[in-house]
Amino acid sequence: MVTSKQNQLDQVGVFLDALWVEYGLSEHTVAAYRSDLNQFSIWLKKQDKTLHRAHSSDVSAYLAERLSRGISARSSARFLSSLKRFYVYGVREGQLTEDPTAMIDAPKLGRPLPVTLSEKDVENLLQAPDVNTALGFRDRAMLELLYATGLRVSELVGLTLSQINFRQGLVRVTGKGNKDRLVPVGEEALIWLQDFITDKRLQILGQKKTDSVFPTTRGTSMTRQAFWHVIKRYAGLAGIQQVISPHSLRHAFATHLLNHGADLRVVQLLLGHSDLSTTQIYTHIARERLKDIHTKFHPRG
Repeated sequence: MVTSKQNQLDQVGVFLDALWVEYGLSEHTVAAYRSDLNQFSIWLKKQDKTLHRAHSSDVSAYLAERLSRGISARSSARFLSSLKRFYVYGVREGQLTEDPTAMIDAPKLGRPLPVTLSEKDVENLLQAPDVNTALGFRDRAMLELLYATGLRVSELVGLTLSQINFRQGLVRVTGKGNKDRLVPVGEEALIWLQDFITDKRLQILGQKKTDSVFPTTRGTSMTRQAFWHVIKRYAGLAGIQQVISPHSLRHAFATHLLNHGADLRVVQLLLGHSDLSTTQIYTHIARERLKDIHTKFHPRG
């Protein structure tokens, strides 16, 4: 067993490095693992224990405490997944003799439908930016590209000039697990993107240099958090009542494709999902939409 606090910190660091190298996880995902382990470590310290001296009863007690604080089952399941991976790694590397999470099952989860937007909502959102300004034009181009491709927000804000092929109408992105994929871009989005790059982007940058497609006035790439605020602001201007995020346009992209007859496996490839079951959630959204239409318009609905 590892007993010293410094050794424990060292081993957590090695574990996080292994996640990065072996599984190609993003910085955001690795940071989530670090946060989960840190929270559990702080709680264990109050019980005069450490991560490497925890028992299954400690894990169960902490999960129960999270539940009493109103933390969702989904969040607790993600937390337990972090612990399980950490302890499996510890046993594999000979740092631990047993895994305290081995006999603990993840909380039962329902499968909530993601928040999506109607085609009218999307149209209103796309028209919300003031395209007479350079920043407004940038935001319009970002929204058009996001809806046209279903990119993840990290893929959008991290996009560089070399990843765009205007002649073929494609963007090349690196998704989860460092997997590359080519995504076609619709004609409308390509026009906005090309017009932005050849004119308004240069106005934003001035004398600054960057390969980022969508720079800020500082000459740096926009952060995910900053673009979340951009979406929130334009949703308000567009009169959209529901709370949305950049991911909502990814959901809308997939749902609207299926509504118009796209094949599920094609949508899977476009989204970069490794498992078809992840994409199937959108068929549920499409079915719910059909039910709503039937209820609203059928005389015996």
